This record gives sequence, C-alpha cells and structure tokens, in this order.
Amino acid sequence: MRHKKLNKKFDRNKPERDSMMNNLVKGLFIYQSITTTTTKAKEARRFAEKLITVAKKDDLSSRRKAFSVLRDETLVGKLFKEIAPLFKDRKGGYTRIIHLGKRKGDNAGLSVLELTEKKVVAPKVKHKKEKPAEAKPSATEKGAAKEAAPHAHEKPKEAAHEKNIPPKKEEKEIHKTPTHKAPAGGFVGTLRKFFRGRTK
Repeated sequence: MRHKKLNKKFDRNKPERDSMMNNLVKGLFIYQSITTTTTKAKEARRFAEKLITVAKKDDLSSRRKAFSVLRDETLVGKLFKEIAPLFKDRKGGYTRIIHLGKRKGDNAGLSVLELTEKKVVAPKVKHKKEKPAEAKPSATEKGAAKEAAPHAHEKPKEAAHEKNIPPKKEEKEIHKTPTHKAPAGGFVGTLRKFFRGRTK
C-alpha cells in the first residue's frame, strides 16, 4: 500500500522527476501559462501554489526556500516582486487548469495551466523611422541655377553633327603573300621527283 505518497512517478527516477517539475513551474512563472498533459499540470500546480504562498511572506527565509526550488535569482525576484503581490488578497486558488482535449499520437489529455491573476504586458509597437525631410530649393535658387546653365539640357549642334560623320578608315598597306602552286602530280609526284634526283 502506498500510504502518504501522493506524488506521481511519471515513470522517472527522483532527479528526473524533480527536474521536470522545476522546469514546468519555471515556465509558468515566466510565461504565466503553459500547455502540458493534464497529469503533469495537476502535479505542477501543487508546487506552484506552495511557492506563491511562501512568496507572500517577503522575508529572507522565504526567499531562501524559493531559491532552493527555482535555483534562479532573477526568477525569485520576479516571484516576490511581481507575481506574489497579485495574490495578496487571495487565500488560495492561484492557478487554474483548462482542458484542451486529446493529443494526436498517444491520445494523452492536454491542458493549459495558467495563473488566475496575470500581469498585463503592453504590446510592443514598432515605430517607423521617419526620414529627414530634404530641403526644397527656393524660387530664387532655382532662378540662379537656370541663369548659370540656361541650355544645360540642350546638346550642342556641332557635336551632334560631328557624330553623324563616319570616321575615316586608316589606309593600311595590304601585303599580298605570294601563293606557291603545288607541283603537278600532288604529293606522290614530288616524292618521285625527289627520289629520281637522288638516284642520278
């Protein structure tokens, strides 16, 4: 008989089970709600509510108790300064479990474990960076620019006329290479003449 043994085993040894519960409680305090299986949510709920009850007494011994479980100084500070003050008028019921249904695959029951009192966080709004407005030239500056270059947009006629004239081709001396005619009879004929000359 398992008398006075209320915690679930989860088919894990004690260090693994403690680490899993520690991670679930940390996630609940950081994100204010987590999604997990129903049995894990019920087990993590016990630890989370005990820590919130301890955090309502803001003294050194309670901080040491919370740190022995969470092992994170920043999270302990958030628990004592932000989460615990939300429940100062409550005597219990710091969390709630909302059932979501069955999970595909192993058909395990899913649930959302969340705090009943949440700190509202304003959404971050991204402001577009405004480009500095370029100073527009005044009417006097425009007139001065036109006087400085009255026909800047027009191309000179002489340059356009010169472009239409095709460039003169440089006269190059053409050296004609003398063409040597192959002797009659082709390659075989030359061989015959060669051997005839040697025999003589």
